[in-house]
Amino acid sequence: MLVTEYLEKAKGETLVSFEVLPPLKGGSMKSIFAALDPLMEFKPPFIDVTYHRDELLYKRKNDGLYERIAIKKRPGTEAICASIMHHYQVDAVPHLICGGFTKDQTEYALITLSYLGINNVLALRGDARQVEDKFVPEPGGNKFASDLVAQIVAMNAGEYLDKNIDSAEKSNFCIGVAGYPEKHFESPNLDQDLMYLKEKVDAGADYIVTQMFFDNKVYFDFVEKCRAIGINVPIIPGLKPLTKRYQLNSIPRKFFLNMPEDLVKEVQAAKTSKAIKEAGVAWCVAQSQELKAAGVPCLHYYTMGDSDTIVSIIRDVV
Repeated sequence: MLVTEYLEKAKGETLVSFEVLPPLKGGSMKSIFAALDPLMEFKPPFIDVTYHRDELLYKRKNDGLYERIAIKKRPGTEAICASIMHHYQVDAVPHLICGGFTKDQTEYALITLSYLGINNVLALRGDARQVEDKFVPEPGGNKFASDLVAQIVAMNAGEYLDKNIDSAEKSNFCIGVAGYPEKHFESPNLDQDLMYLKEKVDAGADYIVTQMFFDNKVYFDFVEKCRAIGINVPIIPGLKPLTKRYQLNSIPRKFFLNMPEDLVKEVQAAKTSKAIKEAGVAWCVAQSQELKAAGVPCLHYYTMGDSDTIVSIIRDVV
């Protein structure tokens, strides 16, 4: 089923979904199944699988020149999604990015997904590589997420890059996109970022999943502003518990978001690692309960390999 069909079928009930990382190169599906097994008791209708570009490292050689080395490879998103669907009979949502792909390569990836019966995708621009000061699209690739959405919509209409194809099969992808309640760090302000988001929806996106946030007011304000400018697709909140003290600084630095002062005080006052985690989990539980009471369509948890913590949170929410 499509993600939007699950949301419609729920008839106002708040669903629960998860996002997992592919294992690093050399890993296996055992790690994915081990992470997902404890979460299956909550009957998620769909599970997201991220895609990450290889990170590059430049190593200086003896001759003074530099060798480019790809590190932290996470291959196999398509196959992982197929394995999840086969193993659990649960729909999987692969992340598809602009970075590193030509439009032809994107089309081949979409064709493969369609062959596998995977009809949901999350369309993202993707981040710049660590060695680049800004995002650089692949020559012949999509520059923005809205362009990627438009390419998928065209395939849904039976329009392929090769215009000579007769009677092309129409794909049936449900398209999700990312939203940033505290704005994308590259946008000059939230209003401009919302206009970029509207471009993605106008291009054909069916639903939005937000970046993580720790203040529900930020999410509610974001939804209100989206509705005010004509963004009427479902907006799914993305959540992650804070479990370690250093995350007070690392999460804002990496994801460009703010930590509520009350949460900061609670974590700083905690004397042990256990107390820090308890404070972060309690905060996420309270967030989830308030969002569910407000009737959000789904609670989407970024698991980051910590299934036990996510399980403990959801048991206090459902």
